Amino acid sequence: MDQKDKIILQQLDVIRTMTENGLKRMNTDFWGAPAAPAAPAAPKAEAPKTRAADAKEKEEPVAEELPPPEKLEDLLAELDGYIGLEIIKEEVRSLINMVKVYKLRREHDLPTADLSLHMVFSGNPGTGKTMMARLMSRIYHSLGILSKGQLVEVDRSGLVAGYVGQTAIKTRKVIDKAMGGVLFIDEAYALNGKSENDFGQEAIDTILKAMEDHRDDLVVIVAGYTELMEDFVHSNPGLESRFNRFMYFPDYSVDEMMGIFDMRCRGSCYELAEDARPLVRDYIAEESADQESFGNGRGVRNLFENIIVAQNNRLAKLETVTREDLMKITADDILHARGKIDEE
Repeated sequence: MDQKDKIILQQLDVIRTMTENGLKRMNTDFWGAPAAPAAPAAPKAEAPKTRAADAKEKEEPVAEELPPPEKLEDLLAELDGYIGLEIIKEEVRSLINMVKVYKLRREHDLPTADLSLHMVFSGNPGTGKTMMARLMSRIYHSLGILSKGQLVEVDRSGLVAGYVGQTAIKTRKVIDKAMGGVLFIDEAYALNGKSENDFGQEAIDTILKAMEDHRDDLVVIVAGYTELMEDFVHSNPGLESRFNRFMYFPDYSVDEMMGIFDMRCRGSCYELAEDARPLVRDYIAEESADQESFGNGRGVRNLFENIIVAQNNRLAKLETVTREDLMKITADDILHARGKIDEE
């Protein structure tokens, strides 16, 4: 095995370990710590009946074990740790305060207005809409508004079928999966079909009915480009009456995207050389001139991956590679990623 192969294997091992750890943390965040594996049954001995087996025998459903609510202060700390999104953070805090007061008034038998928690998230791609929807589902669970707090993310293809009557069935299955949590519909305006044979309206009608029937344990968030989302909500009186809370996600500034890049470096155990920092900033500024196509946070992720590829190519040419070499991102790596230096 030559030096290049050894370095590539080292990099793959680091990435694999980081990915496994990240997936474990994500799984714990969403669903709680996994249950301990059951001990194997003793040989030739009849295993005791489990609660699930007993329920199956009686044809009774087993109650789903729900993840415990997280502490609100921990969720707010996570919110504060997000880069940028200052206006969104203020709106989320105001929403939390509104829910708290609403619950207090009910506890004191005071009249309350209908609490509508359905929202419209608008903005360009990569501005944190899905990330915030996921956090909101956990916040609502923490506040006792939602029983589970999971996020179910879909787009038109996950709701609309190709034949009459099938869309309602398909959409109801998604709604059942989202019950107790948040249904997040990305590019929701795509449900507004223009042709007579389009079944998007059937999906909209099914969702509106579920929002009315399950108002106490289902939150729907629709998301997409700002102007298209406004047209979508105002295209249907039912949508207008249920979606009256709008959150606009602005594009990230170059400084904020630089912060996102630094965060990716820290999370992946990379260190950016000082003379490379201004080159990364220039790279981000040049590529993000058109934010709609660049993708904000997603664009930063793509640039980061391009730079890591350039770093791998550089390290593969070295005879000896240290731990520090594996972590360091140099100015040459940035220039190669930008195509400013031709590969030898």
